[in-house]
Amino acid sequence: MSKIPKSALILSLAGLLPFVWGVVTIYSPALMQVTSSWIGPRFNGPYIGLAYGTVILSFMSGVLWGFATKATGGQAATGYVLSVLPALWAFAMVGGGPASAGMNLIAGFAAVLVLDFAFWHWRLAPRWWMALRVPVTGIVVICLLPVVL
Repeated sequence: MSKIPKSALILSLAGLLPFVWGVVTIYSPALMQVTSSWIGPRFNGPYIGLAYGTVILSFMSGVLWGFATKATGGQAATGYVLSVLPALWAFAMVGGGPASAGMNLIAGFAAVLVLDFAFWHWRLAPRWWMALRVPVTGIVVICLLPVVL
């Protein structure tokens, strides 16, 4: 494994902030109220985690698509098919209330981690990819848990 590029690490950590903020505002009614009055209720609690999680799950489809472009033949076809699955999952499965949406996002992020490993194993993702994706996915899943409990 090679070292994670600093910019990728910083942007990934910054990308966790909406998930973390969602958890903080679930457990702090005062911060939830302040956030609601300043920028609106959709930027708190389960709402931000679910909305942002849906966007990020779809974003991960684009990342995997980019990896698939490095493949050829049957591996490319497989990569393209696999790369669209997270976005289709987010589109079809996030709904029906916060608990089910949260469970489906958790399942989606866990599945993306499996796809990340496959693309990494096929040497389509950077060598450092799994060193970044495993902890980031773990934090995302932990932050989505209070939405479903």
